[in-house]
Amino acid sequence: MSVPAWLWAATIATLLGLILVDLVIVNRKPHKVTIAESARWISFYIGCAIAFGAGVWVFGGDDQAAAYFTGYITEYSLSVDNLFIFMLIMANFAVPVIHQHRVLLIGILMALVMRGIFIGVGAQAVQRFSWVFWLFGGILIYTAWKLAFNNKDDDEYDPNGGVVRLVRKLFPVTDEYHGSKLTIKRDGRRWLTPMFIVMIAIGGADLVFAVDSIPAIFGITQDAYLVFAANAFALMGLRQLYFLLGGLVEKLVYLSYGLAVILGFIGVKLVLHALHENELPFINGGEHVTWVPEINNWVSLGVIVTVLAVTTVLSVLKSKRDARRSPAPPVSEPEPAE
Repeated sequence: MSVPAWLWAATIATLLGLILVDLVIVNRKPHKVTIAESARWISFYIGCAIAFGAGVWVFGGDDQAAAYFTGYITEYSLSVDNLFIFMLIMANFAVPVIHQHRVLLIGILMALVMRGIFIGVGAQAVQRFSWVFWLFGGILIYTAWKLAFNNKDDDEYDPNGGVVRLVRKLFPVTDEYHGSKLTIKRDGRRWLTPMFIVMIAIGGADLVFAVDSIPAIFGITQDAYLVFAANAFALMGLRQLYFLLGGLVEKLVYLSYGLAVILGFIGVKLVLHALHENELPFINGGEHVTWVPEINNWVSLGVIVTVLAVTTVLSVLKSKRDARRSPAPPVSEPEPAE
């Protein structure tokens, strides 16, 4: 889909405007985000994503719209699994509840900028080098295998690792929070606060998640504009989803298996596309392999929606079954009257 520069500029300006509205309205006064407030904002962001998709349908055609919606749903579903890590980071740093929304907003804004750079590089790569499809397909199939067969309880995520450890080595960090301030001045020196470190941890974690989400969406469409828009709208709604789901995320016990199926499916789709675009001399003599099937966007959309629906229903049924099997709390007997 050919996208003029003015449309790119208008889209980015609109996204920045949404972020500004969020900062002004929600973060005007730090507070605990309620479930009702989260539900309203999620409805708003989903409505914006659907409206954008409708525009793609009108001006770009139904196939491009299917690619966008498939990418958006895929990115959003991958983001739900990422909420486990966000909860771990928040708990590890004991982030005050009233400041958690700001942490997520700034952290995800950082991730959006970094993902934009990744998408730009990835779009150029897939256009110039056909072997990139093999690389992306391999990454997704490997990630799918890890999700399906690795025990999540055995995987440890260190919020103080990587970039966060480096920041702590380079700059002095206070032990306590100072409201929503990122830095303070103490004894003539500039100190970072834990709020700054948490935002780095959130942004860094989301950047790591891009390792599977960016190849996944390039497996659906190679249009950089649609890839960026789907990522942006998925990230915009992720913050409020964090507060709406809360502990309910842990009840989606089969989510990892569903995501494994989705990533594996997209990985296979990428491999098939790589065969069609093949230029590697040791495969079919460097010629395109045209006899293998290609999976269109409508089939991809149907598979992804079906897998997510089945995964959610099975998770809910298991949670209800486990709740019925769990022993009832003991009833304390009243003390005899004296």
